[in-house]
Amino acid sequence: MEGNGNNNDFFIIKAKDNGVHVIGLTRGQDTRFHHTEKLDKGEVMIAQFTEHTSAVKVRGKAIIMTKFGTVDTEE
Repeated sequence: MEGNGNNNDFFIIKAKDNGVHVIGLTRGQDTRFHHTEKLDKGEVMIAQFTEHTSAVKVRGKAIIMTKFGTVDTEE
């Protein structure tokens, strides 16, 4: 797996409802969408930031788990 030189940290997104969108955003001068996944209730996605991905947008009801803690999109 390719990394960004920052420990290759992983994060987990667990869908709490059908139709949760996970959108990867590119690095560089122009931030653009480069990857989209759709998760249904109970589905889990394990992801990491890479040399191409600088941010991730989560749209819908989900729990996001990182080394920094857990975020519930409903809070």
